[in-house]
Amino acid sequence: MAGQSKSSAIRGELNATGLRFGVVVSQFNSFITDRLLAGALDALRRSGAADRQIEIVRVPGAFELPLAAKKLAATGRFDSLICIGCILRGETSHYDYVASETARGIQLAQLDTGVPMAFCVLTCDTLEQAIDRAGLKSGNKGYDAALGAIEMARLSQKLANNSSGARARRRR
Repeated sequence: MAGQSKSSAIRGELNATGLRFGVVVSQFNSFITDRLLAGALDALRRSGAADRQIEIVRVPGAFELPLAAKKLAATGRFDSLICIGCILRGETSHYDYVASETARGIQLAQLDTGVPMAFCVLTCDTLEQAIDRAGLKSGNKGYDAALGAIEMARLSQKLANNSSGARARRRR
């Protein structure tokens, strides 16, 4: 929104107190996904989420993330979800299909349900790149994704409150 001052912009907050989170984690490449999960849990806890506010669901691989995320979102129990996976490029085009359809599926699940879903699916050429993004040189992308999930949960709440207030004003 051009011309809008920063103070009037609607933003999310990094406060997880009272929010409920679902974390869907791929078991494939668990050496990486377990590190990403640890980073996500650290960020949630540091931001005020209690363990009882977090539910972890494990799926076989990245390709299964979208369906599990959509089913979790449909329960209405979660303010935001974090989808964690790791897809490493191999010698065939399989990587391209899995990476593309996983991203597309998570985006569609998010749009279909209205529940924010943080995308933490590493798509790396090498194991070294994945390790760097799971806690070494590039930080922990799981931690970053959890912060995004918190912020989007709060922003979604604000947007829902603004739209219900706007509807009430239009009815008057």
